[in-house]
Amino acid sequence: MGETHFGFQTVDEREKAQRVRGVFDSVAPKYDLMNDLMSLGLHRAWKAYTVAVANLREGQQVLDIAGGTGDLARAFARKVGRSGTVVHTDINLAMLTTGRDRLLDEGIALPTVVCDGERLPFRDGRFDLVSVAFGLRNMTHKEQALAEMARVLKPGGRLLVLEFSKVAKPLEAAYDWYSFNVLPRLGQWVAGDADSYRYLAESIRMHPDQETLKAMMKAAGFGHVDVHNLTGGIVALHVGVRC
Repeated sequence: MGETHFGFQTVDEREKAQRVRGVFDSVAPKYDLMNDLMSLGLHRAWKAYTVAVANLREGQQVLDIAGGTGDLARAFARKVGRSGTVVHTDINLAMLTTGRDRLLDEGIALPTVVCDGERLPFRDGRFDLVSVAFGLRNMTHKEQALAEMARVLKPGGRLLVLEFSKVAKPLEAAYDWYSFNVLPRLGQWVAGDADSYRYLAESIRMHPDQETLKAMMKAAGFGHVDVHNLTGGIVALHVGVRC
């Protein structure tokens, strides 16, 4: 076992998953409210754009990794209809339970599985589309996770990675100030947890930038990768086509 990043800290690889789980156990009850406050509601537009790019059809098979409170899973389920399937997964039980209960309250019952994105419990070539929104940066072995996502996709299937990325240079100073001054205070005020939101800000800085992630996806088995920068690069949507 080696070392890896947990925000700006260096930790043992075996420790990271446990510490990430602790962060999301803490934030799960207020996750949706905090998303709205932190992004000024923009996360809804980013996810709507992702759903539009997915361009799903009736009957297709979809895997939503790190699906959390179910925003993408809900939208995908409406697109694939009764003849399709959306499997809603997360490594964190608290997040997945929050999402499952929220979907059930809306009359949407989906297959719900606690699983690790680095070791997916699905057969090769099972899905038409795999999505991971704001979850890849929390995974310890990103190359392994991307290879697993490629494995469970049909040839020609697509992976959509929606993630915080490298912001445009003119926005850097303001974005850093907001991330390290406002977000922890907001987390303390709304969720009673400044440290978890400080970690989330740090984890964004440690995540590969647009071109690096594109290269990683190609190395994992995606023959073509498009990058869509959103809101000045605060977020990027990477779309990879499985070879």
